Amino acid sequence: MPGPRLTDDDRERIALWLAEGLGYAEIARRLGRPTSTISREVARNGTHGAYLADRAQQAAGDRARQRKRTRQPEPTTNETTQSFVDEFAPLLAATGMPRMTARVFACLLTADTSGLTSATLVDLLRVSPASVSKSIGYLEAMELVARRPDPTGRRERYLIGDDIWLRAWQADTGAHGKIAAAARAGAEAFGTHTPAGTRLGKMGEFFGRLSEQMSDSPLAEGVAYDASTVLAALVYARRPLPADALAAALGWPRERAVAAVAAIHAKPALADPLELQVIEPDTYAVTVRPDRLSAAQRSALN
Repeated sequence: MPGPRLTDDDRERIALWLAEGLGYAEIARRLGRPTSTISREVARNGTHGAYLADRAQQAAGDRARQRKRTRQPEPTTNETTQSFVDEFAPLLAATGMPRMTARVFACLLTADTSGLTSATLVDLLRVSPASVSKSIGYLEAMELVARRPDPTGRRERYLIGDDIWLRAWQADTGAHGKIAAAARAGAEAFGTHTPAGTRLGKMGEFFGRLSEQMSDSPLAEGVAYDASTVLAALVYARRPLPADALAAALGWPRERAVAAVAAIHAKPALADPLELQVIEPDTYAVTVRPDRLSAAQRSALN
């Protein structure tokens, strides 16, 4: 990592040692700086092969003033922001998010579209840069924050995108589906009648339902309505119905009834707490989802 900026004394030493014939590497060693720092300094401020310390110091000051004029002002904290962070961060922490990460995320929620730099977050939260860096890494792993280059080119800015909630929803849906599949596999491995198998089976059912309800994009209102109508018709009929008979009873074209059935198959949560059964090709019935009642409950009802 490069050290602090060269001082006036540093530049005086560079000029002296260059006059004595020392090379860049030796000068860098004596100053405790990278060789590239010395070579850039001499190349930037040398004139006709001569390096003048006073001129170099003046040029450095001019560059610093120019950077200060062009640097965009950082957002500053205010009572509203601080109050929001203090109230909102604990709520996020209660869901399992690390406390410091929750505070960083709450700060980013209050930022404008350009986001915040690490330095600004450090200043707002009065914490170390390492704490901010660790929190940003956590949020990036969850795809809750994005990095963008700062206009000055010397920093990065962190911001929350407009599609963050959709991506977070999709990430949760995929995770719930994987947990359900793993739990079901575990139940089969231990045996469904063992305590572990029973426990894992219930876990698989729970996360499976959760994944179903969260998965896929919402159906068009008309298709969802038709799916509910098909379910109501099968419950009312109390017997399996072929697709042709179902369509005729509802006064629909056959294609409409088939599309409604396909929607239920694609999104079983539409039928919850019922389950659509295929008795034989193109013949359908409904029953109660097996995971809605325990064996003891079904036995008592029978």
